[in-house]
Amino acid sequence: MARLKCLSPRLSVVDTRIARPAPKTADPFYLSQPWRSLMTRLVEQRGRCCQSCGREGVRVFGDHIRELKDGGAPLDPSNIQLLCGSCHTAKTAKTRAARTAARYG
Repeated sequence: MARLKCLSPRLSVVDTRIARPAPKTADPFYLSQPWRSLMTRLVEQRGRCCQSCGREGVRVFGDHIRELKDGGAPLDPSNIQLLCGSCHTAKTAKTRAARTAARYG
């Protein structure tokens, strides 16, 4: 009988010390003058307070209640809430998961 040779793997292991993801870049909309002006005005009116958890004196992010991808108004103050970093990350992840579930669910 013929003997089979072991085949070497066709895929090599990726060295994570040198393989880095591409740096995150901001959407140009969020760097625009109208957005920055609106954010300045909202922070002056509402203060640096998270509208979800109530933390004060922290960096706040302008978060679209109804996201732009879902048809939300980009510069409508009633569609924007100020959230701390952790609340913004949690809300964004939840919204993305719901959108993915609706698409593939």
